[in-house]
Amino acid sequence: MWSGRQGRLRPVGCVVEELRCRRREREAALRKARREQQLISKRLLRDDASEEAEGGCVAMILGETEIQHFLRLAQQGTEEKERERALVSLRRGLQHPETQQTFIWLEGSMRTLVGLLTSNQALLQLEAARCLHELSHSEQSAVAEACLPATSYLLTYLSGHSSDFISPHLNVLEALGYALSQLLQVKEAPEMIIPSVLGSTLPEHILRLLQPGPKLNLGVAVEFAWCLHYIICSQVDNTLLISHGGLSTLGLLLLDMAGVVQRTEDTGLELLACPVLRCLSNLLTEAAMEVAGGQNQLEDERVVAALFILLQFFLQKQPSLLPEGLWLLNNLTANSPSFCTSLLSMDLIEPLLQLLPVSNVVSILVLTVLCNVAEKGPAYCQRLWPGPLLSCLIGTLAFPDIEVVGQSLELLQLLFLYQPEAAKDFLQQSGLQVLERHQEEAQLQDRVHALQQTALHQ
Repeated sequence: MWSGRQGRLRPVGCVVEELRCRRREREAALRKARREQQLISKRLLRDDASEEAEGGCVAMILGETEIQHFLRLAQQGTEEKERERALVSLRRGLQHPETQQTFIWLEGSMRTLVGLLTSNQALLQLEAARCLHELSHSEQSAVAEACLPATSYLLTYLSGHSSDFISPHLNVLEALGYALSQLLQVKEAPEMIIPSVLGSTLPEHILRLLQPGPKLNLGVAVEFAWCLHYIICSQVDNTLLISHGGLSTLGLLLLDMAGVVQRTEDTGLELLACPVLRCLSNLLTEAAMEVAGGQNQLEDERVVAALFILLQFFLQKQPSLLPEGLWLLNNLTANSPSFCTSLLSMDLIEPLLQLLPVSNVVSILVLTVLCNVAEKGPAYCQRLWPGPLLSCLIGTLAFPDIEVVGQSLELLQLLFLYQPEAAKDFLQQSGLQVLERHQEEAQLQDRVHALQQTALHQ
């Protein structure tokens, strides 16, 4: 895909198009692998209060007789507290794989649990939801499959709330959101669960739940943001979510989160940021973006500024989230000259370059974003150069990671083609000597030679 070894340079348009195609193919493969990886992320529901109340007791493995006893007490106990204690004991027992196996093969057990889940007593609902949470979290495929019949009841319960989707028992809602997020990851979900979810009113409720404002509850929002993430990753019908205003809702939530982290350091919002960033990133990659109503685009340049506020927050508090933010920035700038312009006009190139030393993954994403800007043409490359970019790129060419070096070569090729002054500066700073160390690396040879030829002929 790179120009040949005869020293004759290809037309700029051809080379740029080849660079673009090469990167798009690689990014498509990375996105596919990324989606598949993101569909397997068993998480533990935060439950510090109840664990503290239980005094750190070790849960016992329950046999068939004990399970039947606790279910019978939960159904027929004379006092609500007695019924609740029975479900607490059952839930603690369900933390063991052995108990889970016994439970799912016991006739009527799941039906009884769902019946308790749909009762009108909040404490029983909460403990029943937590029992379902333990089952849905299981690493055993048979246990997860046994939870599938509960899905329709979950949808009925969650879709039947008021238009504000606010329950007075937020712990119940949080636990149910967690259980649903786990069920949405099973291999049968795209055929058996997600079509039902998309056919219900639940997507609208979820998006309403994620709207920033005084009614936003962090714990509940986290669980349903994960639900939305798994629905989007399935790619069953993401245009429906876009048509319901998914991009604009998530964009506003991103702005709100950036405002919160500016006001206070200890926010806990990093728990919400991860699924929200993934939802936005994956929705932006949809091929079918023509949705009526004008809600199919994320055009507010404030999103870029908010994203950089969050990136700085992650750098200090949660570096593992930097790739999530940079994936979103990549998807924002890939096909949008306006977002590339925002990056330049807000002087955000230097803060972006400061992230290069964090890790190889972060370096590759930073360089990919810069390629998105550079490939927009001469006007953009002129604004990238001069500045700290050249010294940073000479530094990344010394990285041991081949992917980092390869992405640096692509960025330099774009800069040399669109901004000849960059090539002259590169030569003056002994750039050719830096390139020589990669001449014998099979994966880089052609690109190194092409860059050498471009630099010498400018």
